[in-house]
Amino acid sequence: MDKKVTIYSTPTCHFCQMTKEFLKEKGIGYTEFDVARDLAKRQEMIQKSGQMGVPVIFVGDELIIGFDKERLASSLGVTA
Repeated sequence: MDKKVTIYSTPTCHFCQMTKEFLKEKGIGYTEFDVARDLAKRQEMIQKSGQMGVPVIFVGDELIIGFDKERLASSLGVTA
């Protein structure tokens, strides 16, 4: 898997936790930014996605809003 995975999340977001658990189960590494604490990354997330809600996930250049297990699996080439 050569696609870079980036997650913009908050510590209290249930769907963010589900996303991270899914990635861990599949053995996929990711970079996480806590937008509750990091204001610059929050602004970056809003600028890149137009979203204020989390999770905002990038698989390579592909934007996925929320925990969409099927789409995430498809983008990563793994089974849901």
